[in-house]
Amino acid sequence: MKRNRTLAAVLGVSVSALVLAGCGSSEEPTTTDTGSTEGGDEISVGFSLKTQEAPFFVAIGEGIKRYGEEKGWEVTVLDANNDVQKEAANLETFTSQGMDAIFIDPIEPDAALPSIALADAEGIPVIAVDNAAAEGAKIITNVYANNPENARLVGMAYAEANTDAIKGIMISGSKVDLGSLQRRTGLIAGIIEYRLGLSVEDSWAKAEDLEQELKDTGSTSYPDASLEIVAQGFGDWSEDGGLQATEDLITAHPDITTVFGENDDMLFGAMTALANAQMDDVDIVAAADGAQRALDLIAEGKYFATGLNSPDLIAETAVNIAAEILSGEKTADDFPFVTLTEPAAITKDNVAEFAGRGF
Repeated sequence: MKRNRTLAAVLGVSVSALVLAGCGSSEEPTTTDTGSTEGGDEISVGFSLKTQEAPFFVAIGEGIKRYGEEKGWEVTVLDANNDVQKEAANLETFTSQGMDAIFIDPIEPDAALPSIALADAEGIPVIAVDNAAAEGAKIITNVYANNPENARLVGMAYAEANTDAIKGIMISGSKVDLGSLQRRTGLIAGIIEYRLGLSVEDSWAKAEDLEQELKDTGSTSYPDASLEIVAQGFGDWSEDGGLQATEDLITAHPDITTVFGENDDMLFGAMTALANAQMDDVDIVAAADGAQRALDLIAEGKYFATGLNSPDLIAETAVNIAAEILSGEKTADDFPFVTLTEPAAITKDNVAEFAGRGF
């Protein structure tokens, strides 16, 4: 079952395609302007932010507030500080205040269910962003980036640009987090798919086997694709964590060609470790994020690629969906349980196209 669920995510369509299939024919996120409810009252919405400790999450909050206020809404953002109890209190506050809509970035998919159900019982639509609420959640939709497809596209772009044998290390955010798993598996799948001409399904199946070996033993290789990942470190999604993990790995493996990572922050730390070790000719390849710092480095040719995991795009999409619900134009039945934003591999060739989407 695991393989089927993951592959379904790889083959998941973008938000524009989902909207097209489910409810309309627009190629772009709908920009319904509604500053009031059908009864004429001003619209108030709340967002329970996961944490302010990372720029990505701060940018989602800023995006929700900006796009909501552009529609004339009153937007309240409360920080849950990575505490599920605080998150529950935030949602209960929004519900008791009679907010017209609630946005949540769930800290834990299951922990948020009771608070979401409470809001739903009061007729308040809830939209999850970035991290999905668990199956069965009473939400309009979950809006987040297409992690597997972003990583797969980055892997393919790297394999296309680099015909040499790859000897890399993998800097991971987590050993068990689904997003972490999807990102490293996608990178491997994209490289295999491009180099061997396999189908998406076959390359993903092989990548899952290699990812399991990497997780179990700390290394993996696929000689047919000239791909070797000699070690895996865990950076807990942070720059400092990426620095420490990379320092440990390059001491044992000074002859690597590539550092793969599951987000930009960890790879910024990896770049510091490489610079300190005077290892200049190592490629930097991120499965996802699209931090502005990464986009600048890509434009300078110092960072090969990152995947488009834009908090701005996630926020814009979520607010536009809420606007359609609040205007009465659409209902929850018009939206899938998961709405994926458009995936992309951002390289030096196309980085100019993503101006304004960094964070």
